[in-house]
Amino acid sequence: MKNIWSWILIIVISVFVFNNCLQKNVYNEMSKDQSFIDKLRSIYSSGNSSTWPKPTLDSKAVPHFSEIGHLPKIEYPLDNPYSSEKALLGKTLFYDPRLSGSNQIACASCHDPELAWTDNKTFSFGHDRQLGSRNAMTIMNIAYATSLFWDGRAESIEKQSHMPIEDLKEMNEHIDIATDKIAKIKGYEILFEKAFGSGKVTKEKIAKAIATFERTLVSPQSKFDKFIDGQSSLFSDNEVMGLHLFRTKAQCINCHNSGYFSNNQFENDGTALLGSKQQDLGRYLVTRNPDDAGKFRVPTLREVTRTGPWMHNGAFTPLRDILTFYNNGSPEAPKKKSTVYQGITLHSKKSEMLRPLNLTVKEIEQLEAFLGTLSTRMQRLTPPKLPE
Repeated sequence: MKNIWSWILIIVISVFVFNNCLQKNVYNEMSKDQSFIDKLRSIYSSGNSSTWPKPTLDSKAVPHFSEIGHLPKIEYPLDNPYSSEKALLGKTLFYDPRLSGSNQIACASCHDPELAWTDNKTFSFGHDRQLGSRNAMTIMNIAYATSLFWDGRAESIEKQSHMPIEDLKEMNEHIDIATDKIAKIKGYEILFEKAFGSGKVTKEKIAKAIATFERTLVSPQSKFDKFIDGQSSLFSDNEVMGLHLFRTKAQCINCHNSGYFSNNQFENDGTALLGSKQQDLGRYLVTRNPDDAGKFRVPTLREVTRTGPWMHNGAFTPLRDILTFYNNGSPEAPKKKSTVYQGITLHSKKSEMLRPLNLTVKEIEQLEAFLGTLSTRMQRLTPPKLPE
């Protein structure tokens, strides 16, 4: 009996010692993790990006890489310099449905300032309530894009501005007819005169005015911008780790870099669905280069939490689903990787930069937390009074 109690005492003491050691190890690990996060917080909020940890970059990403950071100063084209009068004219035209064939649809119909300058729909409604074939990209920070639309078919905002007007599914109006309608509205004459020194209305002036207005749509300072400038207390531990993961293990920075959080390149992320009813040939429709089949422009991540649903086809919502998709290496169904288009066999060649990341559930949460720091508050913009 005495031996039994001795053994019980030994077991109790052993359990006590083991629990103490376990708690101590857990505490030490937590302290170690916290120390690492505190160190990262100090480095990333130092105001000097040259001291940041080296990013994890794929060799294919290096030629188009620039470090994430603040949005640079807007550069206006030499043939279309900024003026407040021109921006006001552009804003007015942006909201004017008389540019459309039905006189019911304006640029602002699909690009709402209260919805981060998109419409939060999978596909937008256009002329006669027709559905578009791609998700409406935000025009916020469009000044930093080097090409426009998911397939990059417009090389400048000036060229882009006419395309929705003439698209049969969108505004369904010939630009010359739209120009004539605007020219017949007497109230526009003074706006064009103030903007261009002449009251004559031309399609070139319409394009330049709308482009000037759109270049003014720039995100205010985000939580991220303030944090890297030294306000270290703004970021939670999860946001700090999310920033670090973004630049390292998660490898988001391969494509989403610079202050614009996009490299302005075209990539195939495995979502083209070739051979299905939902297939989209992407960049190929512009270049006719078979290597571009299924490639789309890399979108900005600024305001990303407000611009869903995401991808060219609006296939993903919530944001966590995209992170899970990329974490799994952007899996592509074998039966949706090829198609025959106009007699040409095309294959989807997913970017070699996309591979399984092995992020934990906690790391995905941290990454999502960081992405939230790139968004700003909802903007309210008073629509202009339309000329008569």
